[in-house]
Amino acid sequence: MRKLTLLAVPGCPLSDHARQVLETLAAEGLLIWREIATEAPSGERGNGSTPELLPALLNESGRMLAHGRLSERALRRSLPPDRPGAA
Repeated sequence: MRKLTLLAVPGCPLSDHARQVLETLAAEGLLIWREIATEAPSGERGNGSTPELLPALLNESGRMLAHGRLSERALRRSLPPDRPGAA
């Protein structure tokens, strides 16, 4: 099962959307995720001035998989297929 990390900005609509996508896929048993809350520069929060790279989705090694508006379809395609006996 894939373990992902979401770098999210509190009060950001894109971060809220990313959480919904990740919750959906986690409920299907496709991934495990955690969230790390970050702050936008200069304390700007949720006013449309969030940096373009946030929210960001990282894999276990810290490589960025996606940023901005998270696509459920694209993320679903990127997940490895379930293998019998895989833990």
